[in-house]
Amino acid sequence: MSESVAFSPAIGSFLARAHKGEARELLARQGLPQRRLEAWRYTPLRDVDRIGFEQPAPVSLGEAEALLARLAPEARSGSRVVFVNGVLVPELTRLPEAVVLTALEAPLLADRPLSVLNSALQQPGLSLTVPAGMEAGQICLVSLVSGEGPVSTHLTHQVTLEKEATLTLLDIQSGEGAYLANPSLTVSVAEGAHLTHLRVQQDDVQAANLTLVNASIAEHGTYDSFTLTLGARLSRHEVLAHLGGKHATVHVNAAQLLAGTQHADLTSVITHAAPDCNSRQTVKNVLMDAAHGVFQGKIYVDRIAQKTDGYQMNQALLLSEKAQIDSKPELEIYADDVKCSHGATVGALDDEQLFYLRARGVPYETAKAMLVRAFLLDALALVTDEAAYALLDQRVEAWWLNREG
Repeated sequence: MSESVAFSPAIGSFLARAHKGEARELLARQGLPQRRLEAWRYTPLRDVDRIGFEQPAPVSLGEAEALLARLAPEARSGSRVVFVNGVLVPELTRLPEAVVLTALEAPLLADRPLSVLNSALQQPGLSLTVPAGMEAGQICLVSLVSGEGPVSTHLTHQVTLEKEATLTLLDIQSGEGAYLANPSLTVSVAEGAHLTHLRVQQDDVQAANLTLVNASIAEHGTYDSFTLTLGARLSRHEVLAHLGGKHATVHVNAAQLLAGTQHADLTSVITHAAPDCNSRQTVKNVLMDAAHGVFQGKIYVDRIAQKTDGYQMNQALLLSEKAQIDSKPELEIYADDVKCSHGATVGALDDEQLFYLRARGVPYETAKAMLVRAFLLDALALVTDEAAYALLDQRVEAWWLNREG
């Protein structure tokens, strides 16, 4: 590759910081994904490509503590791992003794642009193993960004659950200022293990967030995930889930609440590569103003994956004439004994329900909030942990009050 080649501002700044190797060469050759790629037709990265991102400056311990208290108050107690501007803050990190920190060996997925970008600029992130049979409780993974001017972070995380281990990972991504957060998480769930992954994305409205999760689930294992998207001007949450053993289960559920000109994309590819596996995906969108939501969900069923049970549903509530949703659920099935379904609905608030509430003395904004909460209930109810449900509910309520207040 010739260094004299003219690159876009983003690619030029990334290559100046990138590690040598295949990922760097792919990044130089491919650039950031644009509309010509089918998987990115709804979420091209033109605006991101025009920005020259810098390395974020380190922050003091006092500044990190203040950021944590302000942006992730849920992590004030209990086990946690804290990153600020792409760097671990050991003074704010505490883990259960039996949880083992391991060497990072995140794979490069050459056909996934987010993997290429992350691999080229990879920063060491959370890399832990939960030993066989251990109930590790909840660990909070906090990733915060703060700084002047456009900066970017590229944390690479890896979580491994050994046989019959359990873990709840509360993944909070937030920040202040103009930045790009580009984290990658590789998940390995062994036989009979259970990982609950609760992700809250509430980045600054000037920021962009591009997250990739690559999960492998073994026989009788479960990866149960829920993502709440509230922040970022532009975001994409991409999930690749591979069900590789009999009776494996994956849930990729989400709620997106967007306003202004926010754009949020949830893209998933769930691969059933073994018999008797289950996948569930319920995604709810609440879109205000000129916000734009995207759902692309694909269930792929291999020939060997008989008795597959797969389900996808995307529902959008448009609270403005300018709000829009692009929904593209897909099934690709090569087995003949399966139960798979998908669907999508789009609508506005029900005028009759609003009238009913207002006729009983409920103020308009309160009635509106009640109906939005009722719409989201099916998605939030999929989070069975009471503390986690309360956390998500509080974030939703605070977001709504901020928008309506």
